[in-house]
Amino acid sequence: MVKQASVTMAEFTDNIETMSTLEALEEVQLAAQASGRILELRIKQGEVVQPGQLLVVLDQGQVQAQLIGLKAQEEKDKLNWQRYEFLTSQGAASAFDRDRYKAQYIASREKVNATAATLAYSNLRSPVSGIVADLQVKVGDVIRSGDPFTKLIKNDKLQARVEVPARFADRIKVGLPVLLGKPGSAEIMAISKVGSIDPTVDIDTQGLLLKATFFNPNGDLRNGQRLPTRVQLDSNQSISVPFVAVTQTSAQSFVYRVGSFQDLEAQPGQAPLEKLRKFYPPSTRFALQTPVKLGTFQNNRYAVKKGLTPDQQVITTNLLNLKHGMPIEVKN
Repeated sequence: MVKQASVTMAEFTDNIETMSTLEALEEVQLAAQASGRILELRIKQGEVVQPGQLLVVLDQGQVQAQLIGLKAQEEKDKLNWQRYEFLTSQGAASAFDRDRYKAQYIASREKVNATAATLAYSNLRSPVSGIVADLQVKVGDVIRSGDPFTKLIKNDKLQARVEVPARFADRIKVGLPVLLGKPGSAEIMAISKVGSIDPTVDIDTQGLLLKATFFNPNGDLRNGQRLPTRVQLDSNQSISVPFVAVTQTSAQSFVYRVGSFQDLEAQPGQAPLEKLRKFYPPSTRFALQTPVKLGTFQNNRYAVKKGLTPDQQVITTNLLNLKHGMPIEVKN
């Protein structure tokens, strides 16, 4: 009892196998816009935030008290300016004094505006949407203006930096397929195309840098990830057989075809034809050892350059027990 499989046409590709690093196309470094102690931290690593969402609240007590005092001074300076504006119009004060009090009022007003802006910065809001990366602060920490504390990363679209040997430079072109593989598996995670080619070869690695953009709607890919990558230089259709159908003897590759009496008569070898005709009915099928010339091996199939045609069947089990011309029973 044996199993059979069809000789079929399959696609075989000429590939460059390499590694690539994924980079987020949109990555925003978040830094404090004002100094102070963190009162509230309203985000956590891995959280998705939206534009305008409140992220961090700093201690506002000291700045609020300062703002109250500055507003009082502004109001006082405004009243003085208005008073001298009136007195000047009545001839009871000089224009010099009026202008001096006006300048004092303008300076007080600008201090109020600046302090109010500082107070607004104490509530840090998200400038864009994204995923929160590693948080480098916690509640109670004191941070200074300009100190970075996390990043916002948009993972929905990533760019792969793919380096290939420079010897392939004459075959690389924009639009070639680029496939990202799953580490330790034959699974393909994402497919894209070469979007750009660096005009310069790296002097140390002699590598040529390609870039390809991958859409990531399910979030399976991540910023900074290194993945096995395949760049397809060419593809073609070829007759093929499963890997398990091939045996090798003395550097010659063989398959066992499923054949009829007529096929065996056309390829008798050392099979005892007269004896087989006597003991087996015309519908009997036979194992026919057939030499083949193999090509590329991909996806558990061999490309067959010579020896088979697409309308044939090959045996995939019990190959070590078969001999040319042996009657067989096919399970499937």
